[in-house]
Amino acid sequence: VRADERDEYVDWQGRKADSEDHGGIRPASLTCAVEVLENMVFLSNATNFVAYFIGTMHYPTAVAANMVTNFMATSFLLTVFAGFVSDSFLTRFTTFAVSCTVELLGLIVLTIQAHSKSLQPPDHRTPYKYQATVLYFGLYAMATGVGGIKASLPTHGADQLNHGNQRLLCSFFNWFFFSLCTGGLVSATVMVWVEENLGWRWGFKISIAALCLALAIFVSGLRLYRYKLPRGSAFARIFKVLASTARNRKASSAEISRRTDENSEVDTFAAHGRLPKKFKFLDKALADDNVSAGEVKEARAFIGLIPIFASTIMMNCCLAQLQTFSVEQGSVMDRTIRNFKIPTQSLAVLPLTIMLAAIAVYERLRRMLGDKHFARAARIFEPLPRIGLGLALASGSMAIAAAVEANRRGAAAHGAVLSVFWLAWQYLLLGFSDMFTLGGMLEFFYSQAPGSMRSACTALAWCSTSMGYFLSTALVSVINSASGRFGRELLGGDDLNQARLDLYYALLCVLNFLNLLNYLYWAKMY
Repeated sequence: VRADERDEYVDWQGRKADSEDHGGIRPASLTCAVEVLENMVFLSNATNFVAYFIGTMHYPTAVAANMVTNFMATSFLLTVFAGFVSDSFLTRFTTFAVSCTVELLGLIVLTIQAHSKSLQPPDHRTPYKYQATVLYFGLYAMATGVGGIKASLPTHGADQLNHGNQRLLCSFFNWFFFSLCTGGLVSATVMVWVEENLGWRWGFKISIAALCLALAIFVSGLRLYRYKLPRGSAFARIFKVLASTARNRKASSAEISRRTDENSEVDTFAAHGRLPKKFKFLDKALADDNVSAGEVKEARAFIGLIPIFASTIMMNCCLAQLQTFSVEQGSVMDRTIRNFKIPTQSLAVLPLTIMLAAIAVYERLRRMLGDKHFARAARIFEPLPRIGLGLALASGSMAIAAAVEANRRGAAAHGAVLSVFWLAWQYLLLGFSDMFTLGGMLEFFYSQAPGSMRSACTALAWCSTSMGYFLSTALVSVINSASGRFGRELLGGDDLNQARLDLYYALLCVLNFLNLLNYLYWAKMY
């Protein structure tokens, strides 16, 4: 175990945690159960917000799509802030409890609006200012809560396990992702049926009940958990190292070598294969007596994660289309099987079901073959190769999406309607892409992070999702602005048959392929 991983944990009363009574698989499994409910609530609302904003709040399609991507992007972006708070000032347990309460507040506000006609606009009118204020308050209170939960829950669960057992940590993140997918499966089936047949009011009520149950399950482990105490602002220490490096950029090699020898722990990460050696220039910070070797090590570890994080943003821009334009595509396609009409949002059932089975099979195979034999055959399941595979699948999914949309527009021009199952391929490939990329990032960022920054570093996985959604919004706005100068917005209006969504998907395919090449470079450097 690395020196920085010999973390001191306490029990719920602030005393040193006993490994026999605190932590372990049982309390870690509670976080997986909580994730099922939390992700069900988040996805069931996020997936159906487009239809709610269009049908009930009467926003135009493009505005509604951007509202959803901005909501999801904000939710994931706030994970970095919540991770910083969790690492620096609060325990992860407290961060989750406060965040869950804030998300509940947002849901309650949205529920009140769904029940009150006075808080909804009249037919064919967009909301008045006070109605929009209520909507945005509920929406972004919910986003704030989601950000805190996403940042603290997986890290708190992993904290319960022995960090010297990498296989156990890997299994935890696999099963945490399994729980995340299970919540998504429930949202794409049960919750979609509720909202399609019983209405938004029941959807919001069930979400409130599910989130209350999640909070109760989480708090029930109070006496079982072990708690990592915050260590103050890690970002302040990193800025101090960077400032010292800049001040001492002309320091002699002999002086730096002497200080490095005095602080031999600075090479701990490199000795364990955890540190990109190209950041040796940060050793110049050691010329200042107020900078410790541990702080240099901490800065190196965090900066080394940034290129990997940045290389995954484009993939999440592709993923954003499943909550926006793909939903609108499905709404104008044939969704009937005999007498049953499939909700567009339920198309995610196929990839989610396959991903759940794949995770279970993977864990079973590893136990059957044993670690030594399985390690050679399963190098692709290490975090960095998994992320790369996910990025490649995202490019493939956008190529297929462009072809399907071109085919759909051609059929519509002749009065024909394609089956919604044509969209299954892009849902399937993007589903697998998300499984490999997000699952790999959660494990990679947690295992490579310094002990004082695990929440913030793990939150980079969610922050990448946020940046992808913001990038999607920006691309749509730029494309519409540029094409509007020539007479017609490429992605504007309420008629998809007049839009050129196929060209947009083709552009995303090219951009993501270029991003894949960029990722391969940085992954090899790491």
